[in-house]
Amino acid sequence: MQGQTVRIVSQAIRYIEEHLHEKMDLDMVASALHYSKYHLHRIFTKTVGLTIHDYAKRRQLTEAAKLLVFSAKPIIEIALMSGYESQQAFTDIFKAMYKTSPAEFRETENFYPLQLEIYLKEELVKMNLTKDNIKFATPEDADDWMELVSLTIDGYPCLDKEDYAANLHRYIADKKALILRDDDMAIGVMGFSPDTGSIDFLAVHPQYRHLGITKLFLDKLADELLYRKEITLTTYRAGDKADTGWREEYRRLGFAERELLVEYGYPTQRFVLPPKNKEEIPQEYTSMPENTGRKGETRNDRNTEKPVSREL
Repeated sequence: MQGQTVRIVSQAIRYIEEHLHEKMDLDMVASALHYSKYHLHRIFTKTVGLTIHDYAKRRQLTEAAKLLVFSAKPIIEIALMSGYESQQAFTDIFKAMYKTSPAEFRETENFYPLQLEIYLKEELVKMNLTKDNIKFATPEDADDWMELVSLTIDGYPCLDKEDYAANLHRYIADKKALILRDDDMAIGVMGFSPDTGSIDFLAVHPQYRHLGITKLFLDKLADELLYRKEITLTTYRAGDKADTGWREEYRRLGFAERELLVEYGYPTQRFVLPPKNKEEIPQEYTSMPENTGRKGETRNDRNTEKPVSREL
């Protein structure tokens, strides 16, 4: 049953990839594949972590951004090629996702993807993984690590893969890189900084996100590597349309909102997870309101072009 689901979703992904220059919706994809749209919506969303509409939109905008930087095509032509009926409609959604207009994005000459094509694991997904399966990464893991980075690029806006790859081996050598594998594939990776307690990078394969893999990595840190330390990370701000659910997942896992930041020119927010032992929890965690940093609240915007501990 699991293998059949993966085949159906893979067919839907392939169809979307072959029709990125058309306006797409669930009805169109379901009709082309001859599947019930309700069934396809359910299994696609559970497997990929995005609806068909959101996946197609993010892929189309990624390809559009690539054309803006690497071609001289007029913006209106790129808009039409991306399935939009007008330049204004394209500009509005592009700005919501990339935080800049198509014209300004072109001027920066700095392309980064919102979403790359997802490739799914066809073999059965293991359901009994624990934090003990998480190991320190080795140089031999680097290629599989980078393949997972491509699948989960949605979690890290403005990620420069070349810079990232250059830093990865240093993290591995310093024992600051953790990996979780299912047979021959990396399904979860984490880069962290023991001195600051920060998670510098965390990625989980889309097929495994609903299996609690993120919590396994947090337990590994809290119980073994960062014992009695607060754990911090940065993620999307509230209301960011580019967020595919990471912010809500971190909140559900117990992270509290802290100051607003600007990292690499992108608006983010710092989140903090208090130590597990209650006696170690600072007073601030019991007194700070949960919605700190939202509209109308006091906040601290820090423009950090290259923040410490975000090298990976």
